[in-house]
Amino acid sequence: MADEQKLFKVTIDNITVEVAPGTTILNAARLIGGDIVPPAMCYYSKLQGSGGKCRTCLVKVTKGSEADPRPMPKLVASCRTTVMDGMEVANITSPEVVDARKSIVEFLLINHPLDCPVCDQAGECHLQDLSYEHGVSATRYEFKRRTFDKVDLGDHIKLHMTRCILCYRCVFTADQLTDKREHGILGRGDHSEISTYIEQNLDNDFIGNVIDVCPVGALTDKTFRFKNRVWFLKPVDAHRDCENPKCCGKTVLWMRGDEVFRVTARKDQYGEVEAYICDTCRFEKKETSDWVIEGPRKINRHSVISQGHYVGMVKPQETIVKVMDGRAPKLLMDIHRVSEVNRPEIDLSKIEGPAHSDDFKINGVHPQ
Repeated sequence: MADEQKLFKVTIDNITVEVAPGTTILNAARLIGGDIVPPAMCYYSKLQGSGGKCRTCLVKVTKGSEADPRPMPKLVASCRTTVMDGMEVANITSPEVVDARKSIVEFLLINHPLDCPVCDQAGECHLQDLSYEHGVSATRYEFKRRTFDKVDLGDHIKLHMTRCILCYRCVFTADQLTDKREHGILGRGDHSEISTYIEQNLDNDFIGNVIDVCPVGALTDKTFRFKNRVWFLKPVDAHRDCENPKCCGKTVLWMRGDEVFRVTARKDQYGEVEAYICDTCRFEKKETSDWVIEGPRKINRHSVISQGHYVGMVKPQETIVKVMDGRAPKLLMDIHRVSEVNRPEIDLSKIEGPAHSDDFKINGVHPQ
């Protein structure tokens, strides 16, 4: 019988957890959960090679391991640093980490436009959450912000490069999920941008997933743009038998009443897609008859979307009938029909001057 794999003990913010060798600090923190999980703007567990770019997940390793207890001299990216047996990590308990994260958020917002009131990502934007938690009230940047023209990447996707933070998620998604990749990073330094080769379109069957993985509003759904706010919509789990064998067919319908405004993949509490969906399900199936409705979607991630969606609500009883001893409130709600004021034989437009009670007499008698 093979020997069981030895687990490593790692302590994060004074909470100890056992993880398998090769686990990153970030994923170890996610096993614990709660506020000690570092934020991640570029890391995506389902995308190989992601992480190590945005630096928002920096942590302080106060003890390297049992074998070498020396602390690491600098803050490290928790999404790329694997744990060692006996490692001790400080995240929110370290003032140095909190101050560094505040500086990183300020850096990410240097060129980011202040268009949250009109951005379709508002309400489910990870950068917006970070700015509220770690941002500053004013910018110290004195130069003009970098701007780009809006670009249509195909029939369903519009690129706002001005909002992009270069997390590379969409590039990894297109490279690993689709048959061919037609976009990437062009330029270097502050001239780097997401773009296609000579303005080509993104027309792959699964290219719509780049919208779901984008942590900001840089890649938007053209079928949903400016149509509604996410906090006005009700997320509903639904599925269908998709003809594409690679598509799971399990989605979230964002509805208002019986109207489907958009279709997205299902995400976990960290905003990562559980299973990818095809463009047919995302862009073309916007009728409730196309789907099997499972029920309200529970949003695990704390945000404005999770507020106001009352599940299991009991409709209050009608009080008027109860007060009136079971009688229907006809006199209150249908007074014209009961009093026969609007009789067809009476045309108020033909009465000269103001109408009087005598104009409504039936055979010289007022109706009772």
